[in-house]
Amino acid sequence: MKKSFNPLLYLVTDPDLSLGRPEEEIVRRAVAAGVTMVQYRDKDTSTKRMIEKTRLMAEICRPAGVALIVNDRLDVAMAGGANGVHLGQDDMALPDARRIAGETFIIGISVTTTQEAKEAEEAGADYLGANGVFPTGTKTDLGEPLGLEGVSRLAAAGTLPIVAIGGINDQNAGEVISAGAAGVAVVSYIVSAENIEGRCETLLGVLRDKGIRVN
Repeated sequence: MKKSFNPLLYLVTDPDLSLGRPEEEIVRRAVAAGVTMVQYRDKDTSTKRMIEKTRLMAEICRPAGVALIVNDRLDVAMAGGANGVHLGQDDMALPDARRIAGETFIIGISVTTTQEAKEAEEAGADYLGANGVFPTGTKTDLGEPLGLEGVSRLAAAGTLPIVAIGGINDQNAGEVISAGAAGVAVVSYIVSAENIEGRCETLLGVLRDKGIRVN
């Protein structure tokens, strides 16, 4: 499996925000509309069902060249044929995950401080998630938002691409990129939209306005 990913427009799924639609439907529509990376995040589904969903999403993402990442669960990511896993600070240690998954597996790490960013890069992470840029209802345990200055600090702490997440929409995505992020991770702005395609196209337009090449 080739380690290749583009975090520019990074969709994060959430079954509670999907308006009753299957997550694979949202992923299919978003990928067709230009999303460049997908993270399957589900805290409440059984392991067996998570693996089944991962396989369905992988069948959608693979032909489009879109990397599929599973949140937290390395076992699910590997069994379901995903391209990688995204780990929080309290999840499996990165060296352990790397030893199990191998060098070609994509591993992202959530960080909030420059120290965490440096440690993750030294341990071999492939990208960093700037966790909690703006206030958001999807995660309420992150403390004070990082803000644009926080994104800039994390981007300057090393060389890994930074994916910003938390309250990101068409009004602030451009500012986040200007602050140093390599991509924006979006949950409710896309997942809860009736017009998923329109929301993706709007965000891609914002990124184009920043001079970023969008395929």
